[in-house]
Amino acid sequence: MSMKSSQFMFLCRGSSWSLHLTSCNTGVCCSLDADKYENDPELEKIRRERNYSWMDIITICKDKLPNYEEKIRMFYEEHLHLDDEIRYILDGSGYFDVRDKEDKWIRIFMEKGDMITLPAGIYHRFTVDEKNYAKAMRLFVGEPVWTAYNRPADHFEARGQYMKFLAQTA
Repeated sequence: MSMKSSQFMFLCRGSSWSLHLTSCNTGVCCSLDADKYENDPELEKIRRERNYSWMDIITICKDKLPNYEEKIRMFYEEHLHLDDEIRYILDGSGYFDVRDKEDKWIRIFMEKGDMITLPAGIYHRFTVDEKNYAKAMRLFVGEPVWTAYNRPADHFEARGQYMKFLAQTA
């Protein structure tokens, strides 16, 4: 892990990112073979064990995503969800920015094969990189809930539970 900017701590493969994310309580990452996602027993095992019963695929690029400019602005607005956010990058790349327990940004580079779970209540945002292309599987426990709550959203129970969890792990 190295500092690339005074605003962000960057994480990427080879920097013990999964261990670091777990120790920061910002999420969990793993890598899978995205070329075989349709018949991947490892992905099926993860979905079964974590009860990810619903999924879809989103392609984030100007040619495929309706209202592209509006959507990427929305994805980049700092927000939280009341449920975990699970994303599996099938192609392309981008960044998830998450807040650590000191409220500083951690930038997580995501590329083909990377899966991340962001816990409910964590402030985060997403952006594609300079290639302006990412294809991702979105996974949910049960029916999908698409509601994002822009910061400030500290009054939600999910945020309180996340902050309590952070305090207990300090």
